[in-house]
Amino acid sequence: MIHELRIYHCVPGRLPALLNRFDTITLKIWERHDIRQAGFWTVDIGPSNQVLYYLLEWESHADREAKWAKFQADPEWIEKRAQTEADGAIVARVENMMLRPTSFSAVK
Repeated sequence: MIHELRIYHCVPGRLPALLNRFDTITLKIWERHDIRQAGFWTVDIGPSNQVLYYLLEWESHADREAKWAKFQADPEWIEKRAQTEADGAIVARVENMMLRPTSFSAVK
């Protein structure tokens, strides 16, 4: 199992719009593409409260590439993303990392 950590740095004040989009749109589309999330987090105490962290689970790098490409090309996702950004961008910057568990990790 491979985990991908994605960090979305929101345009100031737009985190609620991003959370709403995940809750009402994105997760349903991911379900169709068999994209599995391992958790989502916002920041209570830290350098910014306008950031969303989440983990995705993949069987392999090839699994990730295939499913993510299909998701990005999904006509519903393209339409809904444009609709949710009609008032301006939601995300200013995205970071992503492919994580490999250590031999002593509780999560494999």
